[in-house]
Amino acid sequence: MVRRGELTDKAWQRIEPLLPATDARGRPWRDHRQVIDGILWRLRTGSPWRDIPERYGPWQTCYERFKRWDENGTWARLLEQMQVKDDSVGNVEWVVSIDSTIARAHQHAAGARKRG
Repeated sequence: MVRRGELTDKAWQRIEPLLPATDARGRPWRDHRQVIDGILWRLRTGSPWRDIPERYGPWQTCYERFKRWDENGTWARLLEQMQVKDDSVGNVEWVVSIDSTIARAHQHAAGARKRG
């Protein structure tokens, strides 16, 4: 059963081939899908890494995988490849958004007056 916020089977089928293969050295990696669901839970809730539910595996595994894939560019490649594929079939509507909010500075924000 897929819980709210977890990857659906359809989403997993698109993502799985884009992920790094398990390294043949050392202990086998915990299941990518389980770990990604844990990472998504953490990002969705904003909770500390230590609060990730046990069903996603050890929080340290989720954190280390998130950090490793950020540092080696896996997340960026995943996003880019998914966007390119979706854009090629017309599933992306590129819209530009500009925020024109202006925040006025307080009258004393410029600093202290100069003497003399």
